[in-house]
Amino acid sequence: MFNLFKPKIRTRFAPSPTGYLHIGGLRTALYAYLFAKQNKGVFFLRIEDTDQSREVAGAVENLLKVLKSAGITPDEGIIAEEGGKVREIGHFGPYTQSHRLEIYQRYAKQLIDSDKAYYCFCTSERLDTLRHSQEAAKQPTRYDGLCRKLSPEEIKKKLDRGEKYVIRMKINPEQDGVIEFEDLVRGKISVHSREIDDQILIKADGFPTYHLAHIVDDHLMRTSHIIRGEEWLPSTPKHLLLFKAFGWQPPQYAHLSLILNPDKSKLSKRQGDVAVEDYLAKGYLPEALVNYVALLGWNPGTEQEIFSMSELLKEFSFDKIHKAGAVFDVKKLDWMNSEYIKKLPAQEFKELALPYLQKRLGNNLSDKVDVDKIMALEQQRIDRLDKIGEGLEFLFVNELNYDKNLLAWKKSTLEKAGECLGLVLAELEKYQDWSKENLEKDLLELIKTNELSNGDVLWPLRVALTGQEKSPTPFEVAEILGKEKTLGRIKKAIAQI
Repeated sequence: MFNLFKPKIRTRFAPSPTGYLHIGGLRTALYAYLFAKQNKGVFFLRIEDTDQSREVAGAVENLLKVLKSAGITPDEGIIAEEGGKVREIGHFGPYTQSHRLEIYQRYAKQLIDSDKAYYCFCTSERLDTLRHSQEAAKQPTRYDGLCRKLSPEEIKKKLDRGEKYVIRMKINPEQDGVIEFEDLVRGKISVHSREIDDQILIKADGFPTYHLAHIVDDHLMRTSHIIRGEEWLPSTPKHLLLFKAFGWQPPQYAHLSLILNPDKSKLSKRQGDVAVEDYLAKGYLPEALVNYVALLGWNPGTEQEIFSMSELLKEFSFDKIHKAGAVFDVKKLDWMNSEYIKKLPAQEFKELALPYLQKRLGNNLSDKVDVDKIMALEQQRIDRLDKIGEGLEFLFVNELNYDKNLLAWKKSTLEKAGECLGLVLAELEKYQDWSKENLEKDLLELIKTNELSNGDVLWPLRVALTGQEKSPTPFEVAEILGKEKTLGRIKKAIAQI
């Protein structure tokens, strides 16, 4: 039988359904998942949708799809069934905050009754004026506590008249004193309660703020560890005061450093992609993305950089998480992704990459093209699936158009290029076993026998076959083109000279 009170590690990921999963959100979910699984605990998903104005239709379904692709599957809370339908499982639901409004209202009233919170009827105009005057005086902007002075009779009259209100927590610096807590990443932190504002707990629309909602939910849902971004670190003392006000044992907190752009600014859409979906759409493999994100601020203390999920489960620990911000280096991600691509079974790579190749080439991808040879070539060359076929357009056209002067190698001449191409043509015309290995072996021998340099022969051959300065090796290109096309392009190059 399920024991609601049995102590157990329970972590959660609690995103807002705002349209996409941020790279930082993926890291938070991953760390929470790893910690729970290491300790034979529970990882659950809660949806924090109290800001209804920012909600995007389909965001929850998309979130679950992305988490599943990353190998991060909730044990409890909001889950996806086959076909993408969303449902809830677990003993502590609802797991969507907008379905829990009555619960928050009840607990907010409990705080009012115990003199830990109060009704505030101040208008937005008054609050704006207050803020501007504090800014002008170079004072911290905070609520001045005006409504704390209202008598019970005044409060009743305002409520009876239907005046709009919010509910604020009541901070008492003399009683609350210094709040201390041990953060799993940052160690001991101390803040005096005089620095804490009377934070809004219930907004004028009746919805809770994050401050109240997550306190109530994490208590009722038995959360043992809260893993979140460092932007919430300044709010943690007020959260601990709320736990204290209710008489509840708070969970342990771990605040993760920011993920930064190369210029050390906060990772944002203005400087590039920040959504996990954007990276997956470009052809980053989920396993590679998870591996890279795991290393954004966490270091196992070894030289190892490639980690499977099972290896991350074995090695991950909070004491190896850095306090400093982690720079998101796309070049490093590209390298890591290329390593994962290279290790894919050939058939799996083909299945993943073919849609990208079809999108790039459209009608040019005909039955006459040996797709398997292209796949074999590209699997060792590309660092993203969407780059497959990039620069390979020469494989799919009947005629190449290029400046004939490109055939000359550095300080060499067109005449020399023509002579070398003639030697190659004569050699390849008698060829039977047409493979890149044989082509490479015989052409390098041809170069040596005739006391030529590689550039003298391979440069004009590359240009003749591709019309480009950069491409895969001419041996690889020739193998894909086949003997007939290869000889035809060499003959045309010689004719131009």
